Amino acid sequence: MLKRAFTAPDPGRVRLRSAGRAVLGIGLAVVLCGAAGQSLAGAVTGGLAALLALFTVTDATVRGQAVTTALLPVVGLPVLAAAAELHDVPVARDLVFLAVVGAGVYARRWGPRGHSLGVFAFMTYFVAQFLHATPGQLPRLYAAVLLSVLAAAVVRFGLWCYERHLPPAPVPAPHAGRGLARVTTRQAVQATAGAGFALVVGQAVSGQRWYWAVGATWWIFVNTASRGETLVRGFRRVLGTVLGIALGLLVAVPVHGAPVPTAVLTAVAVFGIFYAAAVSYTWMMLSVTLLAELLYGLLGVLTPSLLALRLTETAVGALGAGLAVLFVLPVTTHLTTDAWIQRALRCVHACTAEAAARLAGSATADPAPLVAELEQLLGRVRLSVAPLVHPLSPMPGRRRRARRVLALLDDCAREIRGLVAVAADPEASHDARLAAACWRVEAAVEALTRGSAHTAGPAEQPTEPALAHLHGVERALADLAEPLRAPSRSPLIGA
Repeated sequence: MLKRAFTAPDPGRVRLRSAGRAVLGIGLAVVLCGAAGQSLAGAVTGGLAALLALFTVTDATVRGQAVTTALLPVVGLPVLAAAAELHDVPVARDLVFLAVVGAGVYARRWGPRGHSLGVFAFMTYFVAQFLHATPGQLPRLYAAVLLSVLAAAVVRFGLWCYERHLPPAPVPAPHAGRGLARVTTRQAVQATAGAGFALVVGQAVSGQRWYWAVGATWWIFVNTASRGETLVRGFRRVLGTVLGIALGLLVAVPVHGAPVPTAVLTAVAVFGIFYAAAVSYTWMMLSVTLLAELLYGLLGVLTPSLLALRLTETAVGALGAGLAVLFVLPVTTHLTTDAWIQRALRCVHACTAEAAARLAGSATADPAPLVAELEQLLGRVRLSVAPLVHPLSPMPGRRRRARRVLALLDDCAREIRGLVAVAADPEASHDARLAAACWRVEAAVEALTRGSAHTAGPAEQPTEPALAHLHGVERALADLAEPLRAPSRSPLIGA
């Protein structure tokens, strides 16, 4: 798990750039808040606003990202006001919190922008509970949010705008349907139910830190699309929290709010959140837990007993999410997993066609963005298949086949990366056999995505680098037919 977090492929260094930009953007936001005379509460609010502006906005174009970033305060400030005004009215405060949870998940039906605004709204309400915000603090908190979102925008769209050349991570598209047939609607109901359980039990555990349980439930639902994904994510959240608490006892508790080491460790934690997010939810949660511990150290309340309480509340939130996905309008893995595998296979074909066009001399062909997209799609496949490959899975046959599928898709990606590297060489020449090989790749993808007969692999092994990589893709696609479409066995996905 640790090895994958730091050795996973990073085409175009997207994860590295994202992490570096996050440290710069959040650091700038906190510095500006301090220069503007903000209190520690204002600086914390501003830092979180900048983090969310850089982390959650994933529109497909830079212009779309700018519009979504501008809309974040439009959604967040009214939610912040509601949380502060209801600070002393517990019943109304809790009911509005649950409404924000449901609306935030339901907003996914409008794609990346809805997802971003939903997350921002929830976290704005959450941070109001964290800081015990009151109406008298609102003007300063408003200023902190606006200043920090602006700082994040300056970094993202001015100082470090790498998205002009590489695509952002794809966000799951909502499934078609109406009413409860739509996955986002079902998940909104599930999340609200799970958060309700977490809120009630969390308050029974602690009247001061109950919102941790609600936050755990919320984040377990983010970027999941099925019952299995949510259960695995809940397990990984608890595991990441345990590891983060252990690390915090070693580094955050001894530091206990000292400014310079806290600032350095905070930068490391922010970097870890962004660098690990796409490949390891466990290690992202370790970084999130460490960041929270450092903030509590700044506030002067970090103790081992507080860390134990955080673990308990996290477990309550994970339990709430698990019960909700099991018993409230459950969503199976079949459709989501199949859809992600099909998208990954079609991206394989697109990559090979674009690389072949580049080798043929096309001045506009650029396979690099497609390779980055393929890596992101494979990440979504791994997330969707995670329940089947988990060591505790009760279906060993499906576990073996799921691992075989993942290994062969990784083989495809490795051969694609090699092909693109050859295509990037200006000395590489076009071979007439490339077109035939690309046609066979397309035919193989069509056979797999339509459930046709098994695809035949290449009959020869050429020595030319480009053709060798293409034939490697063909072999992997031919081998994928057996674990994906074996008619005599139960389906790889579903149930």
